[in-house]
Amino acid sequence: MDGEDQQTEIPSSFLALYADARQRLREPLAVVRQRYELCEDLAQLLTGQALGLSQSGTVSDQEVLQRCLAGLRNADSGLSAAEAGWAVQRLAELLGWGWPDPGPQPD
Repeated sequence: MDGEDQQTEIPSSFLALYADARQRLREPLAVVRQRYELCEDLAQLLTGQALGLSQSGTVSDQEVLQRCLAGLRNADSGLSAAEAGWAVQRLAELLGWGWPDPGPQPD
């Protein structure tokens, strides 16, 4: 791991996806960091597409987020349901759109 990777701050909201009841990680930190970076990158990449759909006027912001969530929850996405929910919450934050936090989702 290089110094840049070690400085990546993982938000507590993402760490919570991998924490047990005693707030201990169920996976090695390196794995959690990789998963976080994947989910953050996906949220960043989806901003352009989501904004384009929203601005088309045919679907609401909430519908765009719902569609993104459905796509990311597909088994082929490689994300857990909890990671998909986090990524869409992050997408909503990046776009400045409201999105109710669905809380932890079962896998």
